[in-house]
Amino acid sequence: MKFLWMTSLLIAAPAAARTDKQLEAVLARWDRDEHPDLKAVVVLRDGKRIAERYYNGETPDTLHDIRSAGKSVTSLLVGIALDRGGIRSLRDPVSAYWSEAKDSAIGSVTLADVLTMRSGLAAFDEDPKSPGNEDLLDEASDPLAFTLGVPRADPPGTVYRYNSLTAYLAGIVVARASGRSMVDFADDHLFRPLGITQRRWASDVAGYTKGQGNLWLTARGFAAIGEMVRGEGVYRGRRIVSATWLREALAPRVPIADSDPYADAYGYFWYAKTHQIGGQDVRVSFASGNGGNKIYVVPSRRMVVAITSSAYGRGYGQRRSETILKALLDPDRR
Repeated sequence: MKFLWMTSLLIAAPAAARTDKQLEAVLARWDRDEHPDLKAVVVLRDGKRIAERYYNGETPDTLHDIRSAGKSVTSLLVGIALDRGGIRSLRDPVSAYWSEAKDSAIGSVTLADVLTMRSGLAAFDEDPKSPGNEDLLDEASDPLAFTLGVPRADPPGTVYRYNSLTAYLAGIVVARASGRSMVDFADDHLFRPLGITQRRWASDVAGYTKGQGNLWLTARGFAAIGEMVRGEGVYRGRRIVSATWLREALAPRVPIADSDPYADAYGYFWYAKTHQIGGQDVRVSFASGNGGNKIYVVPSRRMVVAITSSAYGRGYGQRRSETILKALLDPDRR
């Protein structure tokens, strides 16, 4: 993917926490994984690191491309902009914040339909011939004009179609609503409050932060985002985003199990899945990126699992991450 610039800062590593030897033993199972592209797993319980392991040259300071898990971060920023009054309502159309979109196919689409990937646009990342395909967006010399030119395929709110274009649109809305670049908005209202000062987030040739992904974080920073979500918007005593927003964002709004073997439903750029663990239902909300990059939030276990992986474009990356999650949730089962 092409990008114009990336920014990076430094981070002070948090103090070490006591570890759970049983969970550390679970993570050690992947030391000799046949695919040398698993990078890190960080496990938190009640906000404390209880297990952590790095693989294949990764370290606590390594920045990692989390791919489309960045969409879930964009969702958090939409919520923060809504909390702060920059965005008034998810019932608003895109054109309320991006006036140039008024006469385009996306102009009348509500932000709620954008966030659930039901914009109705002819944009589908699994179809390279789709007019709004992610690769075409990345290659566009004028991404704003490209976005405005994508036609409508279905009535808004009717069809879920996974695509990066709508997450890019959400990033534009955050920038327009806040009057700043989305990465600067994120630094002030999300990353720094979480202690994340080491990151890179690419922008496109138009200068807009890529809300669809292109975000690099450390595994610990990745986990901190999950812990804030588990805390219903509070991190170490500080309110980052409203609990109302997180309940809405994580709510299972669109059934997708027929098209996605790793999820039951989709919310506002967040996924939901109920796993059977030891004969019990365990509900999990998660962010997901190509290659197996995951933030798993497991409220019933007071647990967050962050996984970074470079198995980009390889199906086993997603399977491996889910296997790691299940092993951590049921460490006695081999």
